[in-house]
Formats: sequence, structure tokens, C-alpha cells
Amino acid sequence: MKIATWNVNSIKARLPTVVEVLKTIDCDVICLQEIKCETDGFPYMEIEELGYQAEVFGQKSYNGVAILSKTPIEDVVRGFPGNEDDEQSRYIEVLTGGETPVRVASIYLPNGNPFPGEKFEYKLNWMQHLKARAETLLTHEEAVILAGDYNVIPSDEDCWDPKVWADDALAQPESRAAFQQLQWIGYAEAFATVENRSHSYTFWDYQRGAWQKDHGIRIDHLLLSPEASDLLEKVEIYKAARGLEKPSDHVPVIGHFSLETDRSNRPD
Repeated sequence: MKIATWNVNSIKARLPTVVEVLKTIDCDVICLQEIKCETDGFPYMEIEELGYQAEVFGQKSYNGVAILSKTPIEDVVRGFPGNEDDEQSRYIEVLTGGETPVRVASIYLPNGNPFPGEKFEYKLNWMQHLKARAETLLTHEEAVILAGDYNVIPSDEDCWDPKVWADDALAQPESRAAFQQLQWIGYAEAFATVENRSHSYTFWDYQRGAWQKDHGIRIDHLLLSPEASDLLEKVEIYKAARGLEKPSDHVPVIGHFSLETDRSNRPD
């Protein structure tokens, strides 16, 4: 079973590229972030033609997350229970996988810039809500994958130049500590677990020739419950997506798991 996370940076603006990438990586479940459209405005027809069922938590012009699955989806959660006052669409969670169920969340964690300030405080508060939800999910004792754009550079080895990012919210000690807390409560960071290669990036800015110079950062992650971690085989960063026409500034991160799925029961 292949499960991917990808910040598409506006699914409507980049739909041909998104379709091309989805066909190429051929994952069972894909978590999308920053779709930048309302739920009703999502391109369901084009996605369903690829064999996916889509569950969406959209927002006009900003944010927005979605989960695409080739096996039936159930038990959909939009936003954090207990945090209904949050007006930003950044979290969606589903149960999928058919006879081999897995709980998957698509996460678009706040950027937090400018630092310091209210947006950074919102980021840290949001991460505490994520931790609370993550703790609750651990009590289910099932395979859980928290996938998304975390807007956190875990360490200096995960960016091209730590000095450039020293004053950015993505690299602050508080951001890194909150990310680490998710691992302390029992979640494994997939790429670090099986690959652990320094200077492997998932994001390259559109400006200053960042892609051409390989001036990237790694901020897109798969966090796994112990039950999911036991099934992890490998992780790949689909870097080729960044070189396509009209690309997102992020690329997919794909986890390969030893879960067998029956696609004959996939949605029409």
C-alpha cells in the first residue's frame, strides 16, 4: 500500500500537473494540502476519473485539505474535535484501506510567519491541538498516519543553509520542539526512520532560482503510530514533480507499507 502527502499549492491552478503526478505515482491514498478552494469547488470529476474517492475540507482562496483513496472512505473528521472555533481548514481525517483499515489524516500546519507574532502563537497553539488529537488516536491501537505539510524543518540538516532560515518560524526551537513532542508520545517520522539522508528536500521556493540551485527544505512529513511504523517498508520523495510545467513548490512524499489492498472494491 502506498500513501502519499503533497501540498499542491492550488489544485485548480495546477490541475493538469496534479493529474499527471497522481497517474505517475499511482498511490492508494493521497493526502493533499493547500488546495485553495471551497469544498464544493473541488475538481471531483477529474479526481474520480483516476479511481479515487475524495473527501475535502476546503476554504475559499486559502488553506484547504483533502484525502483521496482508491478504497472506500468512512469515519470522516473535519477539523479538531473541541476546536470548532478555528475558521481555517487545515485538518481532515478518515478511515480507509478496506479489509486492512488505516486511519489517515491530511494536515496543513500553519506557517507561523512573521516570527515573532500572533501567527506564530497560532501555529504553536494549533500544534498543541494536533498533539491532543494524536494522543487520542493512539488509544485506538490502529495504524495511524498523520501526513502533511508540517511547516517545520526538523533539523539544520533538513535545509540547504541553516543561517538563511534561522529567523524563520519553520526553524524556531519552539516549532521543532512541538514537532518532537509528537514523536515522544509515540509517533515515528517515516523518512527519518528508514532513510535519514541529510539534505533531502520536499520544498523549493519559486524565487531566487531555489529549484535550480537545490536550495530546498524538508517540511512535508509522514508521522506513524507504532502499528503503522511496523508496516513501513520505504519512503521516497518524488522530486521529479518539481521539474514539471507549472509545478507546486512542494513534491509528494510517498510511504510504502506492507498492507494489501483490494482495489476491486474501489469507488466508481
